[in-house]
Amino acid sequence: MKTRAAVLTGPHTPFEIVELDLDEPGPREVLLKMSASGLCHSDLHMIDGDNIVRFPIVGGHEAAGIVEQVGSAVTKVAPGDHVVCSFTPACGICRYCSTGRQNLCNMGATILEGSMPDGTFRMRHDELGEVGAFCMLGSFSEYATVSDASCVKVDPWLPLDTAVLVGCGVPTGWGTAVNAGEVRPGDTTVVYGLGGVGMNAVQGAAQAGAKYVVGIDPVEFKRRTALEFGATHVFADPGEAAAAVKQLTWGEGADQALCVVGVMDEQVVTDAFDVVGKGGTVVITGVANPEKLTVHLSGSAMVYNQKTVKGTLFGSSNPQYDIVRLLRLYDAGQLKLDELITSRYTLDQVNDGYQDLRDGKIIRGILDFTK
Repeated sequence: MKTRAAVLTGPHTPFEIVELDLDEPGPREVLLKMSASGLCHSDLHMIDGDNIVRFPIVGGHEAAGIVEQVGSAVTKVAPGDHVVCSFTPACGICRYCSTGRQNLCNMGATILEGSMPDGTFRMRHDELGEVGAFCMLGSFSEYATVSDASCVKVDPWLPLDTAVLVGCGVPTGWGTAVNAGEVRPGDTTVVYGLGGVGMNAVQGAAQAGAKYVVGIDPVEFKRRTALEFGATHVFADPGEAAAAVKQLTWGEGADQALCVVGVMDEQVVTDAFDVVGKGGTVVITGVANPEKLTVHLSGSAMVYNQKTVKGTLFGSSNPQYDIVRLLRLYDAGQLKLDELITSRYTLDQVNDGYQDLRDGKIIRGILDFTK
């Protein structure tokens, strides 16, 4: 079949809307009609050359849609089911899935290649050749053939154009605080970056019972929004934030510093390391070009103060469980999702959406395939 999709043919170029040929699903695959896809900074990393991917590739990895067709061996979903896709698949049987770490599933090895786990592709073009699907999804497309390991069936009454957010940004941010940061009642938590992921780190820390949630971002609109998601204090300048944390904690320092900026750099990690006190935890969620070294810290300071510096993928969440759990919190009125969506765009407006993201105008933008 044919599908229109937003394709990147190389770094430092905009998305091009191209008609592609799309294969029917194989035995363990699912054909989805996309309802919505989130505009995540990770796709911007492909444009800027910070995510080293195989081109050409269809962007998009925060996806929600309706099942059109399933392969012969698929049992977890059926045509007509509503699904949210996880940007990291979960096979359920590898070492990591079977020990409760689905976010580290071995099937994720090809997500930057854009191929299925066996190295084959489901999209192609007469001139471009085989076209990859970012994170095995390629959700900037009207239709996509994906692995059933990427699909999570969700309650059909939930709006997919909102539920889509739990495919990446919400569990990544919320889990950065709750799972990786292990925020506890009474803690002081500092969040560096208040975008689509950072806002959920704020929300997660507040829900976990943090006494103070201190948000840092240069954009005033994002700082103001963070107060609505549970931040108790917001700052544009990390130095001012550090001084405030020192005062709030009677000189002890923060318990957690969550690094969720759009592009990670050495200064953010250093600021985060310095703002936490003895026994504090620094969680690095934001990414940068893998060839750049962004962590330069004193080993002695780490030892003498027993500080922990750790990375997290997908907020250390288990997608097959946590996607449904977060949506049921939303359904119960205990998790803000609608408030995250600043603007909606059509597929043809994808480059406008990413320009708005660069300009700091949105918390989360959505490609709405129903428009």
